[in-house]
Amino acid sequence: MTAIEAEGSGADVATGTGAVHGYHHQKDEHLKRLRRIEGQIRGLQRLVDEDVYCIDILTQVSASTKALQSFALQLLEEHLRHCVADAAVKGGAEIDAKVEEATKAIARLLRT
Repeated sequence: MTAIEAEGSGADVATGTGAVHGYHHQKDEHLKRLRRIEGQIRGLQRLVDEDVYCIDILTQVSASTKALQSFALQLLEEHLRHCVADAAVKGGAEIDAKVEEATKAIARLLRT
């Protein structure tokens, strides 16, 4: 199977194991973004280690939290556009399972 054939089939081009995840096409961008967030968290550790004023640390915690939430929302959108939309085309019990899965993920995000 070529990469182009696999694209529409749900086959994982990289590993040959099955489904391509919704974030597959932006994986490098996501990894870069997560590395920036990781750097923010390391910065928080440094601030605590250097005994920086509490409010300044909380400001950075807020920025890190916002960055993670933004990443989560983008990942959720990709999941809806790819995985849930694919299940909708297939129909049957698969769409019900994907909608339930996405609903639970949204509920978890709202609790944070």
